[in-house]
Amino acid sequence: MTTDPADDIAAALAQLRGRRPRPPFGPGGPRGHEHEHHGHGHHPFHGGPPWADPGQGRFAGVARLRMLDALVAASGPLSVSEIAEAVGVDQPRASRLVQQGVQMRLVEREPDPDDARRTRVRLTAEGERLVSGVRGRRRDAVRSALESFTADERTELARLLTKFADAWPRD
Repeated sequence: MTTDPADDIAAALAQLRGRRPRPPFGPGGPRGHEHEHHGHGHHPFHGGPPWADPGQGRFAGVARLRMLDALVAASGPLSVSEIAEAVGVDQPRASRLVQQGVQMRLVEREPDPDDARRTRVRLTAEGERLVSGVRGRRRDAVRSALESFTADERTELARLLTKFADAWPRD
C-alpha cells in the first residue's frame, strides 16, 4: 500500500476492472464482459475517450485501456500471451488489441531478445501520456468520492478493497 489511500483505492478499482468474470451466456448471446466507459471532454474519436475508437468494436476501448494499464504495471515489454493473461482475453483478442494499439501509436512491437520468432510490446510515449492522464482522472475521481470519509475510513477502505481485489477470481 502507498501512503495515499486514494492511490490504493484507484489501483484496486483498476485491478477489479480487469477481472470481471464472464457471464454464462449460451451460443448466440452476448459475448463481451467489459462495460463501456464514457469519457468527458474532447477526444479524437467522436467525443469518446482517446483509447476508444468506435470503429474497433463495442468494447475495444475498455480492453485496450486494460492492456495499456498492464504494460505500465509490467517491469518491461510483454509478449502477446502475457498481455492476454493480464487483460483476461484469449491470445487472438490480445493480438487484435496490440494491432489496434500499434495503429493508434499507443504501443509498438519490438523483437524478443530471447526468441526471434516472437515480438514484445511496449508503450510509446503517446501511450504513456494517455495512461498517465487516465490514471490522474481516476485518482481525482476517487479523491472526490472520499471527501466525506475520515482519514481512518479512507485507510480502511483502501486496505479492504485491495484485499478484495487481490482475492477476486480471474475467470
